Amino acid sequence: MGDLERSQRVTNISWLAKRNSVSKIRTAMRKAPWVSVVILIVFLVCGLFGTFIMPHDPLKTNFTETLNPPFWQEGGSLRYFLGTDYMGRDILSRLIQGAGISMQVGFIVITLAGILGTVVALLSGYLGGWVDTILMRITDTFLSMPYLMIAIALAAVLGPSKNNIILILVILGWAGYARVLRGEVLRVKEGDFVRLAIVAGCSKTRIMLRHIFPNIVNTLVVLATLQLGIVIIMESSLSFLGLGVPPPEPAWGSMCADGRLHIFNAWWICFWPGLVILLVVLSANLLGDWLRVRLDPKFRQL
Repeated sequence: MGDLERSQRVTNISWLAKRNSVSKIRTAMRKAPWVSVVILIVFLVCGLFGTFIMPHDPLKTNFTETLNPPFWQEGGSLRYFLGTDYMGRDILSRLIQGAGISMQVGFIVITLAGILGTVVALLSGYLGGWVDTILMRITDTFLSMPYLMIAIALAAVLGPSKNNIILILVILGWAGYARVLRGEVLRVKEGDFVRLAIVAGCSKTRIMLRHIFPNIVNTLVVLATLQLGIVIIMESSLSFLGLGVPPPEPAWGSMCADGRLHIFNAWWICFWPGLVILLVVLSANLLGDWLRVRLDPKFRQL
């Protein structure tokens, strides 16, 4: 009878643990920023499949349809859902193609900058000594630079180009990853599993890649999500100043710049790209903040 009671008790404990786990998952899903996730999914879909869903050619001009308002205003039509610009180009189509440009720049920059920053953080945090001193002084130098001013200066020197923008933002963006991830490496390398790996004779490269790196991935994901919004703002700012993606490619920043002269009689030219930038950047920041809380063990009980 005692064995049956112990078995029943173990079964009840297992069932309660599963129910608590499911309850925590449901709570986390309810607290997830679903609006932000949906906005970012729409952004990704437009970036990946924009060619197939654009209602018009975003580069085609039509001077008989210039400055058409959105469909709900007088003079608007469903053919040009969000209106047209001063050259008769469809605003909605240009926004969709602009999403592709922003997505390419954003994801390439956060990937390359993340890889470079992670490598610097692993070398600096684990090796320590003179390697740490040199790499961190270089990192501090980049962090001390006025981000936008240096980007403008480099873009003016290199010229407006999507590839140049990617290069500039990678050069300026890796230091933030390196500084934050180095602290994580310093914390993780003091763990018992790292000491056991050293005793077992593992090489430094193996320890950094197989034992330390997997334990800093959560922080890396959060940083990358937050950096996406910063990269989009930087790309849009440079395009707004004429130093980003060159025309006639419809970058969101250059669309805002095109609408400045018509802001009083054709507000929709600059309003829609500005609104899209706001929504995407805000969604990326909210998602990154939620991931920071969910992936941090100190906050998981929340």
